[in-house]
Amino acid sequence: MAELVYPPVIAVARTMFKALDLRFDIAGSEHVPRRGGAVLVSNHIGYLDFVFAGLAARPRKRLVRFMAKESVFKHRVSGPLMRAMKHIPVDRSQGEHAFEHALKALRSGEIVGVFPEATISPSFTLKKFKSGAARMAQQAGVPVLPVALWGTQRLWTKGRKRDFSRSHLPITIRVGEPMTPDPEESAASLTERLRDRVQELLEAAQRAYPAKPEGPEDAWWLPAHLGGTAPAPGAR
Repeated sequence: MAELVYPPVIAVARTMFKALDLRFDIAGSEHVPRRGGAVLVSNHIGYLDFVFAGLAARPRKRLVRFMAKESVFKHRVSGPLMRAMKHIPVDRSQGEHAFEHALKALRSGEIVGVFPEATISPSFTLKKFKSGAARMAQQAGVPVLPVALWGTQRLWTKGRKRDFSRSHLPITIRVGEPMTPDPEESAASLTERLRDRVQELLEAAQRAYPAKPEGPEDAWWLPAHLGGTAPAPGAR
């Protein structure tokens, strides 16, 4: 079936990126499979992370169907777009419905995007991962694709106003090699291995990031262990 909405939305996003003069550093896109299902798993530090994680798959001409809160699908503007792009609504009171929807997409050869932390991490460090992504990959028999984002929190994140005024803002994205789930491994074990891999990619992205805070007032986007003033892990 022809994709009538997703490609134009990507074109609009790219126009916005160009207008904002974002500076992308994307490494590892060659790990995205050219065909077949996969579970793309990313850290979550900003409201636009689904856009940037999806961008990592574009060099391989793949579209990612993200799992997102049902409230996004009820919005009068975002709702029709999300449905037309075949993203997957998650109603936490009926989680198994979304899980089955995702399995069907994976088995039909789609890439499904998941943020296993479930919410944005205000500390910009990894929270505990939920096991849904691992269980999905095991049941569908598809690889897990680990992704780390850095810099996206500077545009728009939890507890901060949107800031699209900065020029030359760097966005760093790292994509790891696919992890093939062992059907004999527990979902909990696979989830821990996956979290460790995303942590490695996140640290690599942070090391490669070319910008530093411009002063004490600008240190909010760095986690405390890197010298910033972001809340400690576990803080709300």
